[in-house]
Amino acid sequence: MGKVLDKIKRPIATELAAFEKRFRETMRSKVALMDRITYYIVKRKGKQMRPMFVFLSAKVCGEINDNSYVAASLIEILHTASLVHDDVVDESYERRGFFSINALWKNKIAVLVGDYFLAKGLLVALKHKQYRILEITSSAVQALSEGELLQIEKARRLDIDESVYFDVIRQKTASLIAASCEAGAASTTTDEETLQLMYKFGEKIGIAFQIKDDLFDFGTDDVGKPRGIDIKEKKMTLPLIHALNQAEKSERRRIIRIIKKYSDKPEKVAEVIRFVHQSEGLAYAEAAMIRYRDEAFELLRQMPESESRDSLEALVNYVVERKY
Repeated sequence: MGKVLDKIKRPIATELAAFEKRFRETMRSKVALMDRITYYIVKRKGKQMRPMFVFLSAKVCGEINDNSYVAASLIEILHTASLVHDDVVDESYERRGFFSINALWKNKIAVLVGDYFLAKGLLVALKHKQYRILEITSSAVQALSEGELLQIEKARRLDIDESVYFDVIRQKTASLIAASCEAGAASTTTDEETLQLMYKFGEKIGIAFQIKDDLFDFGTDDVGKPRGIDIKEKKMTLPLIHALNQAEKSERRRIIRIIKKYSDKPEKVAEVIRFVHQSEGLAYAEAAMIRYRDEAFELLRQMPESESRDSLEALVNYVVERKY
């Protein structure tokens, strides 16, 4: 998969390398502890998917410029802040094989670091007078927080309404990818129709991305998180929702009771995974993911042909075909 990503990055390889350097400089702090923590965060960065969406969207709509770097920095800073805070909320001590910030430096420091990143993101945008990009990213953070709270609220009731599920992931996951595409576009064009098109494109990819994550919870691949973790956390994912909605009433009640009362028992979680496998849950979720991917392609193909557009298409395919 690494070679695939390298190929996708080709039209923006120079910009991504320059961005890494700029990003490290931006995150410098006079406080030694903060500097040490941000160094740790930057060093263990993931696949850089969101900056890739920013730069490729910028290039699809025009020529990459200083504003594109501001957009990428802002998205990356706000995304990192949300992950640091998420780990505190979820009491998670590991992320992608590394210790989380709260595991190494405790909750109080992790919350302060997340706050610092949020403030830093706002200041970066204000310093460069990028008010449109600031508006796009701030709306995404608001949606992200509301999506998390909606999910927590629904987890308590184990809501199996599919429309509620899509509301949650549209806010919680898709909002930031949509903002990445719109902010990238906003750095190179002011055409509102184009900005809306890129936002909708990113939103559809974000939804497909989350459904892929849902599928990992029931899969056999080693994806960096244990199988059944969503069930353990009482998160209602698409394969599970569909399986429950197709089941007989008595079976549905039995599975919901297991999730409510026994989600901390591995053998019971395995039982829920078996139930989803025996139903049409996985095939149904996969079909939904492909549908969102195809709708995203329809939107993207309204933009002029270019190497960047080809890379953006390849990145979309990567999102739904990735193994982790």
